[in-house]
Amino acid sequence: MNQDYRVLLYYKYVHIENPEEVQQEHLQFCNELGLKGRIILASEGINGTVSGTVEQTDAYIKYMDEHPLFAGTVFKIDEATEHAFKKMRVRLRPELVTLRLEDDVDPLETTGKHLKPKEFFEAMQREDTVVIDARNDYEYDLGHFRGAIRPDILNFRDLPDWIRENKEQFEGKKILTYCTGGIRCEKFSGWLVKEGFEDVSQLEGGIVTYGKDPEVQGDLWDGQLYVFDERIAVPVNQKEHVVVGKDYYTGDPCERYVNCANPECNKKILCSEENEHRHLRSCSHECRTHPRNRYVAQHGLTEEEVNERLMNLQA
Repeated sequence: MNQDYRVLLYYKYVHIENPEEVQQEHLQFCNELGLKGRIILASEGINGTVSGTVEQTDAYIKYMDEHPLFAGTVFKIDEATEHAFKKMRVRLRPELVTLRLEDDVDPLETTGKHLKPKEFFEAMQREDTVVIDARNDYEYDLGHFRGAIRPDILNFRDLPDWIRENKEQFEGKKILTYCTGGIRCEKFSGWLVKEGFEDVSQLEGGIVTYGKDPEVQGDLWDGQLYVFDERIAVPVNQKEHVVVGKDYYTGDPCERYVNCANPECNKKILCSEENEHRHLRSCSHECRTHPRNRYVAQHGLTEEEVNERLMNLQA
């Protein structure tokens, strides 16, 4: 298989005085290189995923290493066979990850203890330890660390409220937290420390680093890792693959995500190709009968054909 492309995942918390200026320069440089991806810039730093050829990604890493703000950025590198994005975007945001805290956390000042993959692997197995997944519910449903707690949240910004509502689960415990590449944990673990939790640690480099670590090799991870690009899912555990995802309609083992065809819903659904067609790629009867159902439009279904499928489902 041809592996001439790479995907870079990275972040760096650093104070940026002129993010608008940096954004324009960054977008221009990435476009000149021919990279594609999604980069977020804020006054608190940079967070990005980009794809390109080996030469293009090497040139980007060199550019970042020589940049007065971004030198020392740690890159997680995945081999790929093509671009993982359709276009290049560099966007300004108030925050790198959206927590919207009244009293914001600066990870350069307050954050949990960083654990290397082997340390995290060992810590997960100790008593009086709880492992909190700092990602959204649909990310957890595709794959997670064995025994990790699944916060019932659709967005990262809902996590602090969920922790407060379920505080009794965590009081007096050693807390471990993890996310895809590490950036969400930098703020979340810092928030936990400020909330008064005394023993808080995070997985350094996130799940991506854990899966590539030559010693732990992704051990104790079940399922796949949800990623925010065209690949959607990537493997983590190099020792054994346990499917934890369940088909939305049947409960059968499944690792294939689609979005609900109702543009006003857009819910992420794990389902087989067969069930996608049977249910018009919709999570409910209301979504199946929505006037702007994208599955119906995409497949050019007539009203009679839609009604026939709805009748079959009822039967």
